[in-house]
Amino acid sequence: MEAREHNVALEIPGRLAGLGPRATVTLFGTAIFAAAALVFAVEPMVAKMLLPSFGGTSAVWAVSLVFFQAALLGGYAFAHYSVRIAGLRRQVLVQLALLLPPFAVLPIAVSTDTGSGGGAPALRVLIALSLAAGLPFFVVTTASPVLQRWFAAVGDPGSRDPYFLYAAGNVGSMLALLAYPFLIEPRLTLAEQAHLWTVGYSVFVILAALCAWRVLAAAPVAAAIAVPRAPAAPIGALKATRWVALAALPSSLMLGTTNYISTDIAAVPLLWVIPLALYLLSFVVAFAKRQPLSLRAISWAVAGSSLLLGASLLPISKPPVWGAMGLHAANLFFVALMVHRRLALERPAPEQLTKFYLLLSLGGVCGGAFNALLAPVLFSNLYEYPIAIVLALLLRMGPRRPKPGAGLLRRNADLLLPFAFLVVVLTASKTVPQGTWAVRGVYIAGVVILATWARRPVRFGLGIAAVLAMTTVQNPALHAERTFFGVLRVERNGSLHVFAHGTTVHGVESFAPGRRDVPLSYYIRRGPLGQVFRQLPSRPRSVAVLGLGAGTTAAYGRPGDSFTFYEINRAVVRIASNPRWFTYLHDSKAEIHVRIGDGRLEIAKAPDSSYDLIVLDAFSSDSVPVHLLTRDAVQVYLRKLRPGGLIAFHISNRYLDLEPVIEGIDRSLGLVGLTERFLVTEADARRGESSSTWVVVARHRSDLARFAHDPRWKPVRRDPGLRVWTDEFSNILSVVRWNG
Repeated sequence: MEAREHNVALEIPGRLAGLGPRATVTLFGTAIFAAAALVFAVEPMVAKMLLPSFGGTSAVWAVSLVFFQAALLGGYAFAHYSVRIAGLRRQVLVQLALLLPPFAVLPIAVSTDTGSGGGAPALRVLIALSLAAGLPFFVVTTASPVLQRWFAAVGDPGSRDPYFLYAAGNVGSMLALLAYPFLIEPRLTLAEQAHLWTVGYSVFVILAALCAWRVLAAAPVAAAIAVPRAPAAPIGALKATRWVALAALPSSLMLGTTNYISTDIAAVPLLWVIPLALYLLSFVVAFAKRQPLSLRAISWAVAGSSLLLGASLLPISKPPVWGAMGLHAANLFFVALMVHRRLALERPAPEQLTKFYLLLSLGGVCGGAFNALLAPVLFSNLYEYPIAIVLALLLRMGPRRPKPGAGLLRRNADLLLPFAFLVVVLTASKTVPQGTWAVRGVYIAGVVILATWARRPVRFGLGIAAVLAMTTVQNPALHAERTFFGVLRVERNGSLHVFAHGTTVHGVESFAPGRRDVPLSYYIRRGPLGQVFRQLPSRPRSVAVLGLGAGTTAAYGRPGDSFTFYEINRAVVRIASNPRWFTYLHDSKAEIHVRIGDGRLEIAKAPDSSYDLIVLDAFSSDSVPVHLLTRDAVQVYLRKLRPGGLIAFHISNRYLDLEPVIEGIDRSLGLVGLTERFLVTEADARRGESSSTWVVVARHRSDLARFAHDPRWKPVRRDPGLRVWTDEFSNILSVVRWNG
């Protein structure tokens, strides 16, 4: 009877404010959903706005990520300390006042002035982000913890445990994340996106104001009828540190998974969306009111996914690309769900809600900073990924360690057995011929042994660590180094030196006698690029190449020629310039210049009418710098091209069909173009030659007269439904080859 009277009392504030319990939950949930969606919609939009002014270097994306993570942490810190210092009622008024200043800088736009001039580029990126989106982004990041804390004070039945609203926020984040590449970017220009975001922010302000009205109207009554309860226990330093560490692990694993599958499996565009969406989904499930899986069941799912992942890395049978991606994605989801569920179970009382979210946000920033900033300095390979997997496995539930009275071997079995496992499997893999059923049997037996250890978290985790150690350490390379752009390797394959970044080859040179000056891979003399060079004037030629690779194009240089390479990665320049690994630059008969920086920004500094040929070779990788392939970019190239000059686009790509993109740009600018898809045989491939696709573009049809009579060159294929790419609009999704 008393419980029923208490529930009725809790509904009184809602009725006085004109809202019932269900309407109150809907109002707060919708407001939190809207704010979270705005956060994940503004990040890719603003980062894309930066590209024409700052270039496509990964450092720009890394700085943008650090900025948004720092702003998110700042928003959570404001939410915590404003409630703590001002008290709930005054904080409501402060929050309402905070909602208005962002309208002064909306709609969001990046000033082109911040992209020019001297000073550190990273600092200029931070300034541009702060001026364009800093204030509105900061305000919307405060919404989730603040509104949940408000909801805890309204006196409704569900307000005693408001953490389920965190799930609503992460649903908004996940849907906005998926909506941007699939719905928003394909349909709207950046200016239209900015206006849509302004409308969304206005809706959020209205919802937040209604939430504030609900709190202010109900708080006095709720306080009068509230049942006294003991003050919330303070969060100790040890527990706070533990929460930060736990929150950092899934964040690090998410970035590690993204890097691994996008470089070592397949560089598929938009692949970063999948790990991030699964990371957000784990929050939704972990903080939901109804749990589909127990923590023990999730722990077993982590064991199963990691075992399958480890088995897929062993040379037993190679899974298909999408199958391998699925294993890594599933492992990320179950690990993140396990850790986030533990955090959800340890959540404090609502009075400590804002501090709890502040610590989780700090952990996320630490995990991201470790992967983005520290790991490239500490490790020569993507070692942070297997480290995160093993740490997660050590957190699984399992039996306690043997008592101190047990024997020495039994007490240390969890350490000794995985070490013995590694020694035995490594020895067998070295002594038994590779590719035989005997060595496959060794690996299969190893997987079975690992499965029997699944009940012992330490033993199982270290066993998986042994597998990852065997597979992460690649075959010895002539040279390997890691930068912001990833791990670059020079490998030897017989007499060939191969320049690789993950699964993408950037150049091949033969060191067989008499073959060192022969261009290989995509640039062979009988291929499209060789045909382009044969059509150039016989006089000394000036050539610009955006993208250096191994410097293979320099092999076409003749005495008196001038070749200028534009390369964004200093490590690539060091590798291509070292004659121990590649000699194309060293042996070229042309005068060679190398300009370090974003190709579009650097070539814009060259005098107009400078080049007979501009080679766009930045698209052979499957991570496409879109800002190099817009109408605005082509207009820059045209200004640098001499009368009768040519632009050659290298568009060999496993996952993108860029031919219609170039056709649309040509048509919009009144240019003409032809394309050739050149195929090599298996025997040719063994000699270092590669199939390739090229498009050659000129101002006038007469400039392509010699190509027009060559049956290998065809008109560039048109896609009537494809919108012309500009700095304001591009749509990667429209050119993805879904069959790979």
